[in-house]
Amino acid sequence: MENNNFAEGAILPKLLKFMLPVLFAMFLQSLYGAVDLLVVGRFSDNAAVSAVSTGSQIVMTLTNILVSFSMGITVSVGQKIGQSRPKDAARTIGTGLIIFAVTGLLLTAVSVPGAEILAKIMQAPEEAFSLTAGYIRICGGGFIIITAYNLLGSIFRGLGDSTTPLIAVGIACIFNVIGDLLFVAVFDLGSSGAALATVLAQLISVLLSLVMIRKKKLPFEFHRTDIRFNRTSAKAIFRIGTPIGLQDLLVGVSFLVMLAIVNKTGLSASAGVGVAEKVCAFIMLVPAAFMQSMSAFVAQNHGAGRPDRAVQALKAGIAVSFAFGAVMFLVTFFRGDLLAGVFSNDHEAVINAWEYLKAYAIDCLLTCFLFCFIGYYNGIQKTTFVMIQGICGAFCVRIPVAFIMEHFGKGSLFLIGLATPCSTVLQITMCFIMYIHLSRQKTPVLTGRCP
Repeated sequence: MENNNFAEGAILPKLLKFMLPVLFAMFLQSLYGAVDLLVVGRFSDNAAVSAVSTGSQIVMTLTNILVSFSMGITVSVGQKIGQSRPKDAARTIGTGLIIFAVTGLLLTAVSVPGAEILAKIMQAPEEAFSLTAGYIRICGGGFIIITAYNLLGSIFRGLGDSTTPLIAVGIACIFNVIGDLLFVAVFDLGSSGAALATVLAQLISVLLSLVMIRKKKLPFEFHRTDIRFNRTSAKAIFRIGTPIGLQDLLVGVSFLVMLAIVNKTGLSASAGVGVAEKVCAFIMLVPAAFMQSMSAFVAQNHGAGRPDRAVQALKAGIAVSFAFGAVMFLVTFFRGDLLAGVFSNDHEAVINAWEYLKAYAIDCLLTCFLFCFIGYYNGIQKTTFVMIQGICGAFCVRIPVAFIMEHFGKGSLFLIGLATPCSTVLQITMCFIMYIHLSRQKTPVLTGRCP
């Protein structure tokens, strides 16, 4: 517990020490998803690439809902630890297990029978329609596994342990590579093989993670009797997690709309954007890792009545991630073709991906502010604001700009992609306004008094 106590000691070293395993875990998670597209791109055609691109985007959107909603557990557990209330942390985890088991089953019920409907909504190219539906159906059948996989990570990050989730992702990544090569390269199952490898790899990771957890010493006692629905704990999880989950759902929908717009322009453009999205997962890694780490770090300090440390962590996170973002901007904008070429042999798909990536390169300079602010506001339980700023960016800017650019830009993927940095500008502005408002109001968040 002393090593995981964020309320004491030097801020930046502790934040970086916690963030780096999160960063490596997210890198492996991105690699995990990228391997599917890489192997399919090397051993199958553009139809299979488009299917993995569109299908994985839908699955990722649904998965992100789980990850975002599980922030309710991460923040709640972190605050209980900061307040030295370990028994309440155990009740929160037990309640979370029940809530997420039900959630996983509901997502399975939606995605398996509705696979064709989801593929149709996404306007999957005709050549890739059946493959897209098949990918969604296979991944949907394993949503209870995907749920457990992501839930375990959120629990341990709330405890201040970012190493165990890293090990879990590493295990999944290794088995996913093996599964992709076996099912796609050897058995020639294409996009279906990639989906099957994903689910089986996460199943193996969950089983091995449970074995590791049983041998790991927790900062409190956790018994089977704690796995029950506790109304107080559930209210805290839903109060914190629901706005974040709803925001990510609607933001995810906005990106699905952008992908649907691109899908109308043809198979090559669809494959190109799919490649670009995988590259984006890597170039946004540092700010995304700070967002997750910031939530746990700020939550503990908020619970311990140390808002000064939370603010200093926010500033440090922005500074470090901006330096990384500047490098990513230069590499992605001027040599995005090299990054895209890793995932596809098709020249036209690579050129389309590079064109789309130029817009995301601009966003690299902006997300260092946005993601750190989101992590900070999640940690101080201002999750309703996080939801509002995300929805405003998605539906007031991203979707309208994408439609306008598609209509007047003659199908330019760069212009369509500009919808993302445009929305980020609005969201950052809202975050700064909220910060100034909290400072002037001298709220408990900034004065050191806990509500």
